[in-house]
Amino acid sequence: MCGITGWASFHSDARTQAPVIEAMTATLTPRGPDAGGVWLGERAAIGHRRLAVIDLEGGVQPMTDRPDEPDLVLSYSGEVYNHHALRTELRARGHAFRTRSDTEVVLRAYAEWGEAVAEHLEGMFAFAVWDERAQRLLLVRDRLGVKPLFWATVDGGLAFASEPKALFVHPEIRPRVDADGLREAYSLLFNTGPTVWSAVREVEPGGVLVLDRGGIRERRYWQLEATGHTDDQDTAIQRVRTLVGAAARSQLEADVPLCSLLSGGIDSTVLTALLADELRLREGPDARVRSYAVDYSDQAERFTGDVLRTGHDTPYAIEAGAFIGTDHSTVVLDPRALLDPEHRKAVVVARDSPIGVGDMDTSLYLLFGEIRRHSTVALSGEAADEVFGGYPWFHNPKALAAETFPWLLVTGDEAAMPLNPELDLRIGEFRDDTYRAALAAVPHADGESPAEHRQREMQHLSLTRWLRQLLHRKDRLSMAQGLEVRVPYCDHRLVEYAFTTPWVLKSFDGREKSLLRAMGSGLAPDSVLHRPKNHYPATHHPDYNRGLQQLARDALATEQVRALADETRIKPCLDTPPDRLEWGHRLRLERVVDLALWLDHYRPELAL
Repeated sequence: MCGITGWASFHSDARTQAPVIEAMTATLTPRGPDAGGVWLGERAAIGHRRLAVIDLEGGVQPMTDRPDEPDLVLSYSGEVYNHHALRTELRARGHAFRTRSDTEVVLRAYAEWGEAVAEHLEGMFAFAVWDERAQRLLLVRDRLGVKPLFWATVDGGLAFASEPKALFVHPEIRPRVDADGLREAYSLLFNTGPTVWSAVREVEPGGVLVLDRGGIRERRYWQLEATGHTDDQDTAIQRVRTLVGAAARSQLEADVPLCSLLSGGIDSTVLTALLADELRLREGPDARVRSYAVDYSDQAERFTGDVLRTGHDTPYAIEAGAFIGTDHSTVVLDPRALLDPEHRKAVVVARDSPIGVGDMDTSLYLLFGEIRRHSTVALSGEAADEVFGGYPWFHNPKALAAETFPWLLVTGDEAAMPLNPELDLRIGEFRDDTYRAALAAVPHADGESPAEHRQREMQHLSLTRWLRQLLHRKDRLSMAQGLEVRVPYCDHRLVEYAFTTPWVLKSFDGREKSLLRAMGSGLAPDSVLHRPKNHYPATHHPDYNRGLQQLARDALATEQVRALADETRIKPCLDTPPDRLEWGHRLRLERVVDLALWLDHYRPELAL
């Protein structure tokens, strides 16, 4: 896992701008703490920061097809899990290899297939190839958008980076926010393409962007399709077990210490069990995978359920670790650490955005920091809810009937910091327009019943929107600590199969995630298999709420924050007794604090 950046321009000589590409690359050092390098040509500058995971000696980047006068230059982030099979195929086609890295496989694959390279890759990746012969820059992003890739135009071309902060070092790109950007950030619709920054866009998941002398063009090489499904229940369960198992096994490869994130839910427990079984097959019966969970020092005594959380995770995680036979650790965080301004600032800078989820972001960042002391790679159960129908909105009649994005019934305005009405952002209209466009993009199969039709919409919205912000969160906060997180449930073959599976099979036992629960029989304790859905934990300590209220008061003392925030709707949250502050109202305060930190760090031009 790494950080990539650079630019290509047909109006300037990049060889005269070495300090610029070096500075852009340096901003991504947390993503790649092990090494860094740049390549300069007449029309392109390419930078790379490396987190060494596979072939520690041979995977140095930027990588070129030959040492002297290269035709191809690659800056690559991610992991391609089918690189062994591709290497064999490419060798048969006459390609020679200098290293055993998956990076070189991507480079040689481009040499063989050109712009069609993405269709041959399986994994999570974002990369740029400068083709000196064709005078062409190619940007590619993985199918689900696990790895980020941003770009912005410059004179005669474009610049790209794993994170917007690297783009802002380029002299032609400034941090600027307009009304459209605020709508994107605070509407909670999770579009891809536009960002909070007016000059910066994302490469679409499953997308390719090409720059040459003819200009910029984009295309999608992958998207969800509603094809036919003929498997019965038993066949579907077996097929899911095969796909999840194959994804888990393929992602166990690393030349550095590896671990699993084990929350005590069904998603992470089934995944960890598969990883543990495979590790014992490879290394012997005594091999044990490390597993980690997060908790708060007050949680056992103070846990109170809310709309997102039904129980205390730690006992289930400990039971699951013992059942599987992992080397399990619980990272216990103190509420005061979550209030530390330096920790909160680090999270905002990692995200490049004022929109997050407060203490849940800070705790994840601190958890990843603790894990990084022992492991460089962690595997996560992210995306199982989207793939198998785990969220409440798949099962709630009110959510199914609502003519809006389903998560807004849970989060919505109550969980987003209310913006100053004088800004007249018309977020309601923006949500309505975006929702109609999102539904129009959903593929449907012939002969769907109304119930199947609606469930197809719910899953498509969850996979193409809700999941994207979760993947951004996990990537940014893990890479800020130099930790690579892999997400086997995002394997595109599993996602494709689940998307075509009828809802009646996904919910055959009358509950959420029926197929995952059935395939996980024997892999997890019954208590975990039948446990209700539980979201990432939040602290319940009144001292945290009290400290957060004070941070929010300090934030509102800033003129720019007051100009953007609706004080009349925030003030009641400040006056609520700390032990009675509801989660949604608390999240308003979290975002006021984050807004102040974001404005102070980036000093964006506000064009409102």
